[in-house]
Amino acid sequence: MLAAALLAVSLVLSLAVGARFVPFDQVVRSLFGTGDENVLNIVGTLRVNRTVNAVFCGAALGAAGVLMQSLTRNPIADPGILGVNAGAAFGVVAGLSLFGAIGAVGAIWFALAGAALAAFVIFTFSVSRFAAGSPVRLTLAGVAFSAVLVGVSQALVLTSESVLDVYRFWRIGSLTARPLEEALPLLVFLVAGTLLALALGPALNLMALGDDSAIALGVRPGAVRALVLVAVTLLCGTATALAGPISFVGLVVPHMLRRAVGPDLRLVLPLSLLAAPALLLVADVLGRVIGNGAEVQVGVVTAFIGGPLLIAFVTGRRKAGLS
Repeated sequence: MLAAALLAVSLVLSLAVGARFVPFDQVVRSLFGTGDENVLNIVGTLRVNRTVNAVFCGAALGAAGVLMQSLTRNPIADPGILGVNAGAAFGVVAGLSLFGAIGAVGAIWFALAGAALAAFVIFTFSVSRFAAGSPVRLTLAGVAFSAVLVGVSQALVLTSESVLDVYRFWRIGSLTARPLEEALPLLVFLVAGTLLALALGPALNLMALGDDSAIALGVRPGAVRALVLVAVTLLCGTATALAGPISFVGLVVPHMLRRAVGPDLRLVLPLSLLAAPALLLVADVLGRVIGNGAEVQVGVVTAFIGGPLLIAFVTGRRKAGLS
């Protein structure tokens, strides 16, 4: 109930607050296509577009973060930190380099391919002898892998001025990257990934007991891992195709929810679909306000929020001797 209330408040703030504050009654009128023409352009077009994108991307990143943390048993796993978003971005850049302007519908296929590649690499590494049981090692490997993908992406971008013009704005994470008419067709991928994630919750709960115990209870760990890979690919690929690679949403939200309701994924997963969009909406509003007339992109704001939390968490685990 609290998560739903927070999302509702965040939606109102996203529509009303920015470089120009719009009173609530004018926001309502603009949503119905009436009222002042300037307000109608600001709210009914610009802010509605970015609000819908924030809800889509926030839900996708929040659910993907929960899945990755559960499957890798790494409490600091995040699609941005471990390179899945960078993989999706690499796929989009490859598509732009090969075919030029590809639009959101074209970008989604390249984003899905890149996200699938990155997720497969990370999940494979998470069960290796080097990283198994060490969240810090897996995180460092993910950061290194992400840096490699970013470097290759930048090498491709620098070969084409037209690709660079698109990439340099989209790369830092922006909810204005796609208009509403381009975002809505991607909803099918988000819905598919979300339904799959919710269906996997009970099996992932049992896998937290260990593979042997899960098998004894009727779970097939190999099949669950493969389906999680598909779900994370759909969720991260969709979010990245819409707004570029945005980090830390999938890290912060699962931690907050587990502290509030415990580790049961049957609660954490659906609540992440409400809390993560609320966090992204608040970050977007902050970016509009703190820029003093110049907008700070949402990917920058989430990094300022999540970066210190990641450092604090890793430091705490090292002091506890768990890394």
